[in-house]
Amino acid sequence: MNAPFTPAGCQPDQVSLAELGDRGIHLTDIQLLARDQSAFARPIPLWTRYPAPGVALTARPVRLADGCLTNAYTLTVDLDRAQAQPVSSLAGFHLRDLVTGPAVAAVSGAFAYISDDPDYQPAEPCLDLAVRDQHVASLPTTTKPALLIHHGRPLVQAVAATGTLTIAGHPHTWSGSKEHPPRPPKPGHLTVFGAANCHIRYHQDSRTGFRRDTDPATNTTPHDPLALDCTVTTTRTGPRISALHPGGGADLFAGTYVLRIHRPWPGHLALGAPVHVTAIGSFATAGVDSALSLGPSAADAAAGRTAAWDQSLGRSPFRPGARYARTLLAVDDRHLTLTVLDGAPLAPGFQGVTAREAAELCERAGHDPAGVFHLDGGQTSKIAYRNGHGPVDAVGSLHYLRWPREPHEPFRWQGLDGRRLHSALTITSEESR
Repeated sequence: MNAPFTPAGCQPDQVSLAELGDRGIHLTDIQLLARDQSAFARPIPLWTRYPAPGVALTARPVRLADGCLTNAYTLTVDLDRAQAQPVSSLAGFHLRDLVTGPAVAAVSGAFAYISDDPDYQPAEPCLDLAVRDQHVASLPTTTKPALLIHHGRPLVQAVAATGTLTIAGHPHTWSGSKEHPPRPPKPGHLTVFGAANCHIRYHQDSRTGFRRDTDPATNTTPHDPLALDCTVTTTRTGPRISALHPGGGADLFAGTYVLRIHRPWPGHLALGAPVHVTAIGSFATAGVDSALSLGPSAADAAAGRTAAWDQSLGRSPFRPGARYARTLLAVDDRHLTLTVLDGAPLAPGFQGVTAREAAELCERAGHDPAGVFHLDGGQTSKIAYRNGHGPVDAVGSLHYLRWPREPHEPFRWQGLDGRRLHSALTITSEESR
């Protein structure tokens, strides 16, 4: 990363410096974190805290190969005493804001679209499957593992990118655009496109090192003279067709998803027609309270089986040898385990773990890597939790800076709140209600 320009006369944020100092991280200038985060490369002491009955958070340092280090934070949830709930939001939120009322902890959630262009963002930022409050907000473009709250219990399972829906009361089958479509196309069959079809570009930037965005001109469904693309948008009365694109070329970000059909085009595909998803994979939507697509399993990521995620994430965080902070999820009949393997990108020796190291650490902890799944990692990796009667605390990605929007705006430390998220997992203790 190139050294950023520090605005003349920019004063250190004394509150941030004091907060970091209280945590044993001593700095003289917040602006220095934009090019040197080595102050965070230190092993944490072993500790365990209990945000609520049935919920435990442990911290431990982990030595890695080549003299590298990560700090592991593991949240263990007894599902007989506490509940887990995937949550997502179009507007976004900071993780600590979710730890209120009966919620005692929250963990960064599924992969979402991230770019540095505020003027071109998707209407639905969650990539692939997202169900919030029994409403299907986003459909999968390819088969992926997902975390579902199914009849009140968390379930992790591969969810096929197929299903059924109705448009204006007429039944249709659908499949994801990254799946192999039926040949020839079946009459009335729909193909799903969405934000997960995007391609992230990278550009050099003199202050921040790089900038990510997507080219709006090419961020469309493929052109096809036989196709009709229907943009679906969520309204106050539910999902409806908001635009029609004969011949394709629909903007992937304009609606929550796009449904493509080939000739003959039925007349009920009209502006304003209501859309109701009835099944996703083998699940009837009536039994799914909430859901989020997950990243690859630790085993698949270590083996490089990550094509379903790579194009929409830009530089793949799963490429061989790449060190990133990681968030991992495992669930069985009785326990949910969430682990943040911490790291800072500008801290030599403390830049996170490779996908292979993550799988090895899962095995050491007694988990089958094939049953442990990646959540959104990197600078998103974080756990917020209720720490006694004090303010809500957070671990993971404490180096996080808010990037400047204007040339002379300073960097701001935002380590406790972190990145604004569009999805998370909240933990609610039955005994804290």
